[in-house]
Amino acid sequence: MKTVFEQMEERNAAANIAWFREMQQKPYDWKLRHAEEVARSYYAVARGKGLNCHVSVGGLDSITLHYFLEEIGVSVPCVSCSTLENKGVRAVHKRIAEEMAAEYAGWEHRNGALTAEEIAELPKEEQQAERDLLARIPAKPEFVYLRPLKSKVGVITEFGWPVLSKEIAGKIALLQNPTDKNTTVRHAIITGETGEYGGNRSGSRMKLSQKWLTKFGGADAEGAALGYQAAPFKVSDRCCYYLKERPAEIWAKEHKSVPYVGLMASEGGRRQKALMMHLCNYWGKSTTRSAPFAIFSRQDLLQLALDLNVPVPAEYGEIVRDPDGTLRTTLAQRTGCEMCGFGIQLERRPHRFDRLRDENPKAWDFWMHHVMQDETGQWYGWGRVLDYIGVSGDSAPGKIPGQLSLFDKEAANYEV
Repeated sequence: MKTVFEQMEERNAAANIAWFREMQQKPYDWKLRHAEEVARSYYAVARGKGLNCHVSVGGLDSITLHYFLEEIGVSVPCVSCSTLENKGVRAVHKRIAEEMAAEYAGWEHRNGALTAEEIAELPKEEQQAERDLLARIPAKPEFVYLRPLKSKVGVITEFGWPVLSKEIAGKIALLQNPTDKNTTVRHAIITGETGEYGGNRSGSRMKLSQKWLTKFGGADAEGAALGYQAAPFKVSDRCCYYLKERPAEIWAKEHKSVPYVGLMASEGGRRQKALMMHLCNYWGKSTTRSAPFAIFSRQDLLQLALDLNVPVPAEYGEIVRDPDGTLRTTLAQRTGCEMCGFGIQLERRPHRFDRLRDENPKAWDFWMHHVMQDETGQWYGWGRVLDYIGVSGDSAPGKIPGQLSLFDKEAANYEV
């Protein structure tokens, strides 16, 4: 069995990472030209393979990617599980859908083909030839609304809470779900000592940080023997897969389409490692994607959003420039599902759940207190999870826990 390092060497990962880091230091204008080259070459290769392309659209980053592709003349469908997003993001999605419907009306006719409805009215002996022609033209640029495979509550109930980060949650989930097959990995998460596949190293980055080992390591027998705690709830990194990723994969397979994604390595975590090793355009055995913004910094992304006059969802506030020249959004820096807790420990108050409390008290009360029942039959939600990881959530920012306000009394009257 080849070690992970031998596999990385075969993929020229070290050289790729070195090149990538150099490209991240390039000026903004150079990065824009590079992003255009990345996007155009990906589209050309895809069409040469008989494939379509689409944009996976969610928050500001991918919304900006859509407008960037439109600006450079790469017109492709937008695909999204939009119902999972916050209200302001959904409003921008609706605007994009209306813009695309107006801009690309009569797309089939412009490309010398008939619509599916028109083909259905032809004599049967003529239909197949027209269907073949329709299948050969690029997919119509339109906004496609997808449905999640499971409900938000269903995913949390079945798999666990999406908290801290995808990478950390994935490690905790392994500790909470021990099998013979993941014994070596669990040992590495507890101790940092890897097996043969990991090069038989000690002190590896597989080890969970001591802070979270103390809180979650006791779910594993080895961790429990070291005196670590076990959380009174399940943790999982699988929410995005069932809510967003898998529905998009199914649609892509049905429509022979490969995605553009608005990922940036500067965001860190799993995506940083994958983007640096596989670069901007990746054609793998099981994964294909283009990330034109892979080498962008957050500042590059926000500058491009300003340059393109991208509509900014309300949850972000506005894009402003501080006296030192740094760009930022005045409210959320990132958005996601209202039930997502990835990165919550890094936010200052008012954090995402505080904003949800202000915007939708009924939804806040549900997600904080009424998501699922524990083994005693008591209902609980994010309030218990946040309390366990040391993040304030139940009390309003700046208020002493347990002190009621008129807002609390009003919110208590909402029905779930």
